[in-house]
Amino acid sequence: MKLAGKVCIITGAARGIGLATALKFAREGAVAVICDMDQAGVDGAVAKVRESRGEALGFVVDVTRPATIRTMVDAVMQKYGRVDVLVNNAGIVQDAQLLKMSEVQFDKVIDVNLKGTYNCTKAVADIMVQQSAGVILNASSVVGLYGNFGQTNYAASKFGVIGMVKTWARELGRKGVRANAVCPGFVETGILDSIPDKVIDAIKSRVPLGRLAKPEEIANVYAFLASDEASYINGAVIEVGGGATI
Repeated sequence: MKLAGKVCIITGAARGIGLATALKFAREGAVAVICDMDQAGVDGAVAKVRESRGEALGFVVDVTRPATIRTMVDAVMQKYGRVDVLVNNAGIVQDAQLLKMSEVQFDKVIDVNLKGTYNCTKAVADIMVQQSAGVILNASSVVGLYGNFGQTNYAASKFGVIGMVKTWARELGRKGVRANAVCPGFVETGILDSIPDKVIDAIKSRVPLGRLAKPEEIANVYAFLASDEASYINGAVIEVGGGATI
């Protein structure tokens, strides 16, 4: 098991890619620390990990509120004494064309996707440096590589988390902490439920593999990057989009 004994914090872990990542990490021997906004979602995700005979803890965390992050990190440190991996997966969308986008829409996405990533990393970076070991993984997107119609705020946030990773890789690499970003394409999660089938079909037609990704396919990449098998990968931006940007 490539993550045996590692303590791994995953934000936005109650569903979708985050839940798939928690399940994958647990199968690989990690302690999955599941963080999300609502208690029911957290409890359900923890139950699923435990049903698969994995070890999990759950916390209600709002990544825009550093106090909730600190409470979670303190509890993890009290129980395990270390944090090995942080997956900054929590994110939202508030789409609109630039001419119609409100300041509220812009600010909310930046607060969660960009500032939230900063808040969570800030809470564990000192711990990882003291350990001389740790992995920070930021969820970007193919939209963070080439932009997308109607997603000024989302694109800005996903470009931004790549810039953070590049900076952290330089600052923390010599201290034993690696930082990388993963850029999923379109993934089969609940976020697509409201999109008409004809739009989904058009998206698939633009992907050379001809389909959407499964959440588990993104989780597999996170698990590799979190493991010692990726010990010389630092500051990387890995696209997992089926060739969508070709």
